[in-house]
Amino acid sequence: MAYWLIKSEPVKYNWEMFEKDKQTTWDGVRNYAARIHLKAMKKGDEAFFYHSNDGMEIVGIAKVAREFYQDPTTEDNNWVAVDFKASVKLKKPVTLAQMKADKRLANMALIRISRLSVSPVTEEEWNIILKMANE
Repeated sequence: MAYWLIKSEPVKYNWEMFEKDKQTTWDGVRNYAARIHLKAMKKGDEAFFYHSNDGMEIVGIAKVAREFYQDPTTEDNNWVAVDFKASVKLKKPVTLAQMKADKRLANMALIRISRLSVSPVTEEEWNIILKMANE
């Protein structure tokens, strides 16, 4: 299993909306690096759900429900979408400031390439963040 981080602006689509919907299509991604990550996702992989811009914190965990397919928001075959199911709301959100303060997360894609909307998370990073969410 691989781990990921997906970002959403809470004013557009937040964790509460995701939980209510139970499943959503992650579409509209127009970044080449993010597309590579979407294509690498496998059913059952887990992803941190991150509120970007407002909040700037990981608030929950999503699971890949459907692997990549043609993005329905465009006719351009180069862009893909992935379906996610809401899995678990974190006991305590983990803020970007907390992650930046932890030297063990210095190489995390979210820290190094902050503009990327879909990024990989190592197993070590995943476990560190889960521990922070449960403290």
